[in-house]
Formats: sequence, C-alpha cells, structure tokens
Amino acid sequence: MYFSEQIELSMDKPKIAGTAPIAVEIVKGKSYSWCTCGLSSNQPFCDGNHKEGTNFTPLRMTAEETKTVYLCTCKKTANPGFCDGSHKSL
Repeated sequence: MYFSEQIELSMDKPKIAGTAPIAVEIVKGKSYSWCTCGLSSNQPFCDGNHKEGTNFTPLRMTAEETKTVYLCTCKKTANPGFCDGSHKSL
C-alpha cells in the first residue's frame, strides 16, 4: 500500500473526468486529497467543487513512501484513488 489513513468516500454517480490515469510523484508523509466526484478542475486532486450540491467528499491519503503512482480520473476504479484499468471499458 502506498498511502495510509484512507477515509471512506460517499459514492453516488461521479462525473468521468478522464479516460486515462495521471502519473503523480507522491512524497512520503505528504497528504493528498483525491477527487471522488470528477468535478475538480485540478484532476486527480480535489479543488472543492464537490461542495456545490453533491454528497461527495475527497479521499484523503497520506503517502507511506516517495514514488510514482497512477491515479484514476474515470472514477470507476474498484481501488479508490488508484487506476485499475476500469477506464478501458468506458
């Protein structure tokens, strides 16, 4: 696992923000907020756009190590935050 302290998210029907993952260099000890709604203009990270009439909350993650990870933008992943290839079936 690359992150600790994952908080459960509220999933209704997120907007598909992209059809490919985004490679991100995460830094050990740094916290990140993955966009769960698909409305953020700062994909794959939350910019607060979920606050306007949705039940979504960002997924807060703290990096356990420094490395490159591939974060989901289609919001269909079975492994929240991380790309699992779900975008290939869109």
